Order: sequence, then C-alpha cells, then structure tokens
Amino acid sequence: MAEDDDYEDDEEVALEAAEVPTPRENPLLLGHEAEEAILLQAFNSGRLPHAWLLTGKRGIGKATLAYRFARFLLAEGTGGGGGLFAAAPTSLSVAPAHQAYRLVVSGGHPDLLVVERAFDEKRKRQRSVIVIEDAAKVAEFLHKTAALGGWRVVIVDGADAMSKAAENSLLKILEEPPKRTVLMLTSDSPGRLLPTTRSRCRLLPLKALHEETIIKLLQQYQPNISPEDRTILTRLADGSIGRALDLAATDGMGLYSRIFKILKGLPDLDAEELHGFAEKLGGRGGEDGFSLLSELLPDFLARMVAINAAQGQAVSPEEERVMRNLAGRRGLDQWVAVWEKLTHLFAQAEGINLDRKQVVLNAFFALEEAAR
Repeated sequence: MAEDDDYEDDEEVALEAAEVPTPRENPLLLGHEAEEAILLQAFNSGRLPHAWLLTGKRGIGKATLAYRFARFLLAEGTGGGGGLFAAAPTSLSVAPAHQAYRLVVSGGHPDLLVVERAFDEKRKRQRSVIVIEDAAKVAEFLHKTAALGGWRVVIVDGADAMSKAAENSLLKILEEPPKRTVLMLTSDSPGRLLPTTRSRCRLLPLKALHEETIIKLLQQYQPNISPEDRTILTRLADGSIGRALDLAATDGMGLYSRIFKILKGLPDLDAEELHGFAEKLGGRGGEDGFSLLSELLPDFLARMVAINAAQGQAVSPEEERVMRNLAGRRGLDQWVAVWEKLTHLFAQAEGINLDRKQVVLNAFFALEEAAR
C-alpha cells in the first residue's frame, strides 16, 4: 500500500503547467470524476475486473484515465481493497514524486506494458494499425512474474486499430488472464472490435467534456487565445479537449473561417474562392488541412441538423443564421443524407487515396446541389 504522503493533492500543481502533458505524464483529468469513481469502487471491492474498455470521442481523456489508473495500481503495489485495518483509497491521484509515477512517465516501469501503433522506420511514419508483433508482446510480458511484486498493467491505446491477427492474439489473454493483471483498452470506435473482445472487457464509456471544462483547459494551455476564439474552438471541438488543442495548434480557426466563408455563399458558391481553396488543400503540404476539412465540414452539417432539431448549439450567432437558412431549403432528413454522403466521400479519400482537390470540390458541389 502506498504511503499517504504519496497521495497528496497534486491538482493545483498541475494547473500551473503551461505545456500540454502527454497522457503518460498528465496528473490532471477533469470531467471524468464519475468514471474515476467506478474504477476506484471496483478496486476497493476486491473484485477488480481484469480488463476494461474505455470508449468515447478522440481526445477526451481515455488514455489519460488509463495511465492514471495504471499509476494508481502500480503505486498500490500488493494492496487491493483496503484490507481489515488499512483505509480504502479515496482517489486515483498519485503524486508526481512517487516512484511508480516517475517510472511510468519515463517509460521504465517493469510492470507496465503499453501497446500502440508503432513507428514504421522503413516508411518514416506511424503505422496505421497495431500489428501482431506488437500485440504478441503482451503474452511475453505476462508470462513473467511482476518485477515489483504487485500488479501488472497492460494499456492498449487505440485498440480499434489492431489488425485481426493482433486482436486474436490479445483475445487469448482476455480469455485466461493471469492473476493480478489489468488490461486497459482505449477505443474511439469500439464497433470495430470483435464482439468477443468487447464481451470480455468491462465497458467504461467516457462522456464528452462540458464546455466549461474545455474552456478551463484552454485557458491553462493556450492563455493567449481571446475569449471569443476560445469559445469557438470549444464548440468546434465538440466535447474533446484534444481536438480543441489540435485546432489551436494547426490554425484550425483559420481553416474554419475559410470554410465558413465559402458556406455563407450557398446556394451560389464563389467559384474562384472554392477552386483556390481546393487547390491549396490538394497540393503539396495540404494534407493536414484536408484531414481537418474532412472533420469540420461533416461536423458543420451535424451541428446544423442538431440545432434545427433543438438539440445543439452553433459556434457563433452568424453560423446559426447560415444554418437555419440552409435548413429551411431542405428537410433535415435530406441534410442527414448529405452528411452521410460527405462522410463516405472523405472515408474513400483516405482509404483509396483519391485526388484531394477533386474531393474538396465534390464535397462543396454536393452542398451546393442540396441548397438549391
């Protein structure tokens, strides 16, 4: 059992940090208190499930929670549930000075294995899938006894990216896990996992973060952003602090402004503006902008449908006016069909490497046709 001094409140220390921490080192997790309580209750019950599947939108804190729980288990050592005389833990927080915390941050804890998409040295980029060679490390890792005599933890970050061979390899572990072992799987798209994989895990869905939480985190990590832009970023992020920070770091605001400028012209698109925009995203160096467009444009339609169904909020009053005007030209079911068409188009572009410029043009032409 960890000493009480090692579980001091580290939240205020974390709030002073300006640099965005990685999930591995992040001591702060806002907005998921209920999910933390579920993990803590399971631990204190003495009947901790051996595998958890953390689901939810990309960038809302799934990996951060997985590492937070891993640090907690590794700091607890041989403890588990409080026992007869020891008080049951009341928080998953582990102080950064704790040995387990420092070992996890450095990547040197002998009882923690992290499986994720590896870097492909040959192609000089991150692999698109978790290959069987990486998943096979889990069996090798769990074949050994715990180096420090406590828990062993495996984090599979982005489990839905596993190849079928990799998933089948992991499934054998999920069926017969060793004692005092916990596997934490994170997934943006759990539907991609095999039903048998999902059935052998305790499901823990993480909700989208509240607007106030994202604004608070943006104030911490991006203090120079104006309150107005902070609000727009928050609403574009749709409950994901990771996405909000990505938008801030990649001039997502600038790209959104240009997209919205084109959309304001519907049902009559500015041909020169549109072709210039498509040329930029289709050319060299336009990959990141195109990837962002593939998210922002369908999201615009999703917000429009939600707002006109009285279930959503626009990023600005001007956006809401444009959305209500467009929604008045077609039924919401028809706009949903357009959203499906764009989503499929962008998925094809990623899957079979379509010409990016033509994809951009086709996406806006589909919107123009629907708006007439």
